[in-house]
Amino acid sequence: MTIRLPGRRSPESTTDAAETVASRLRALDRVVELGEGRLDDALLASARELSQRAGERLRLSGTHTVVALAGATGSGKSSLFNALAGAHVSQPGVRRPTTGVAHAVVWDADGAGPLLDWLEIPRRHALEPQDDLRGLVLLDLPDHDSTEMAHRLEVDRLIALVDVLVWVLDPQKYADAAIHDRYLRPLARHGDVMVVVLNQVDRLASADVPDAVSDVRRLLAADGLPDVPVLPVSATAGTGLDRLRDVLTGAVAAHRAALRRIAADLDNVSADLADVVGGPARDDVDDKAQRALVAALGAAAGIPAVGAAVQRAAVHRAVAITGFPFTRWLRRLRPDPLRRLHLDRARTTAITAGAGADDADLVPTSQRTSLPATGAVERSRVELALRRLGDDAAVGLPDPWPDALRDAARSRAGDLADSLDRAVAATDLGLSRKPLWWRAFGLLQMLLAATAIAGALWLAGLYALTVLRLPEPEPPQIGIVPLPTVLLIGGLLAGVVLALLARALAVLGARRRRARAEARLRESVADVAENLVLSPVRAELAAYSALREAVAALHR
Repeated sequence: MTIRLPGRRSPESTTDAAETVASRLRALDRVVELGEGRLDDALLASARELSQRAGERLRLSGTHTVVALAGATGSGKSSLFNALAGAHVSQPGVRRPTTGVAHAVVWDADGAGPLLDWLEIPRRHALEPQDDLRGLVLLDLPDHDSTEMAHRLEVDRLIALVDVLVWVLDPQKYADAAIHDRYLRPLARHGDVMVVVLNQVDRLASADVPDAVSDVRRLLAADGLPDVPVLPVSATAGTGLDRLRDVLTGAVAAHRAALRRIAADLDNVSADLADVVGGPARDDVDDKAQRALVAALGAAAGIPAVGAAVQRAAVHRAVAITGFPFTRWLRRLRPDPLRRLHLDRARTTAITAGAGADDADLVPTSQRTSLPATGAVERSRVELALRRLGDDAAVGLPDPWPDALRDAARSRAGDLADSLDRAVAATDLGLSRKPLWWRAFGLLQMLLAATAIAGALWLAGLYALTVLRLPEPEPPQIGIVPLPTVLLIGGLLAGVVLALLARALAVLGARRRRARAEARLRESVADVAENLVLSPVRAELAAYSALREAVAALHR
């Protein structure tokens, strides 16, 4: 928006402009919130400062427009200031006596005090209100090229705060690099709240004034300010003062200069932030990288070793129940593979107050394992998986996000080993339930053992009668074989055959149990990966996406 002369109307209402600026300031606050700890402090400093300054400016008088006259030594700022004020307020001259202090003239000082306090302007002059300039606060700034550092710092401070900037140039120094390089070019996005005055044109021949104005416009275009009005003025002769006064009147009448200044500042911040959110939209991690991470963590957690232990334990426990009764006691001399690793899911009965034993809750007595420490190969695989996951998440994203995502992927790497061990220990490996066929085979083995024992006792009784020379009853026969012999040998042979069959079935079942146990372990490991690795990475990606949206809203 260019500062318009009276009679030209803006297509956007002041209310709409205020709502737009308020929305952009909310987006700026969101940018500052999301950028803390992620973006460079120097990059966020201007955003923080603008958020605070804009809020304070909008809170202060909305009926006043602050216009500053800025320029170099000898440009005639003070004379122009006095001419606009209609009074001898500021002392003109090559050397100014006001050490780093600006003057203010206020048309209608009612309510301007807090605004001038915020601007830190001690020298104030109240003028009689005029209808066309009511609400104007005109500042005469120190020389921006002063030899006094305090003067230059005061100029820099106020240039960042005022609503409208009027740059006063003179025919001798309008091309001075000091003003173009230090002020005009960095303020290229503030053309809507800027006017350039070529003062002291009375020192030029009338025919040379258009050429000088044209040359100033050329320099402004090179600075990125092609649409800034350039007004030829002479404060002493009065040339062009009416037109400059009309420009100021238009700015005051619109009551939107402060909004436009803030909008221009927001454009600057938005442009500075564009590079850090210039990458593609992304809110999740590549599935392949996630699977690779879970696989590496699973190896580090000892899933293959636990799976093998589950398989051996399943066979061990099946044989202990279904094996040959006369030799199964030997099985008890061999340690259970899972108990040796503290993975037997041993449970204690915790009976809640008022509940019976049937309602008891079973809780694990241990949450740690005795698995061997992770080897160097597994640790290297985990490190590589973490690095790849962070790299995959950061593909195409600008700085500082690649480093942030890699750091997020490794942010809790030190907790992985302990969390994986606890996850493995807390996983139900599925061996607490005994299959029905185990019990059926066990019962059948007991019947066969009883049969063999009955046959043995029968034969022992017959042998005792023979030794004692007592009459022997003739035992029943099956074919030519006495029944006691059939019971003994048949019971023993059937028990051995049944034990071999049970073992074969146990081996097949143990493989399935191993597969199910490893699947459950991978789920537990995936939960650890989600909590300790993927969640921090997703949080950074979410912050990037949210910041991207906030900067887009800030750019509107």
